[in-house]
Order: sequence, then C-alpha cells, then structure tokens
Amino acid sequence: MKTTLSRFIAVLMLVIPGLIATYGFLAMKDAFFAQFGAAEANPHVLWGKFTIGLIMFLAGVAFLGGWTFFRDRKRNYVAPRFKVKRKRP
Repeated sequence: MKTTLSRFIAVLMLVIPGLIATYGFLAMKDAFFAQFGAAEANPHVLWGKFTIGLIMFLAGVAFLGGWTFFRDRKRNYVAPRFKVKRKRP
C-alpha cells in the first residue's frame, strides 16, 4: 500500500508541471491569435497573458527536462561530458 501511494505521488509530481506547461502554451497561443479575431475592430496582442504563459511554459518544461536529466545521470544514460566529475584521491 505504501509503495502504491508513493508511486501515485511521484506521478502527480510529473503530471502537474506537464499541465502547467500545457496551459502556458495554450495561453501564449490564445494571446497571439487574439490579434487576428474578425470581431475586434482594434487588433492587439495580449502581452500580459503571453508573458505569464511563457513563464508557465518554461517552468514546466524546465522541471520535466531537469527531472529527466538527473534520472538519466543517475542511471548512466548520459554522455561522458554530463557525468558527475569525481576527484581522484
């Protein structure tokens, strides 16, 4: 039971940043394409929504990328230049 709960929490730790990155991408898309709306007489870009979307997108992608990188580094799946440098005694 304990391992099931811990795995569920681990999956949530990956799903939540993924949802944040997805929402950020959709916010950027909506802000950009708002200027092409036919119903508006004054086309404009929603810079606030675009900026918040960009921050959310970059934060979500950075978290997922960092998690993948450190997991691969732990399992020795990375190139030699990314491996942890150890001092020689």
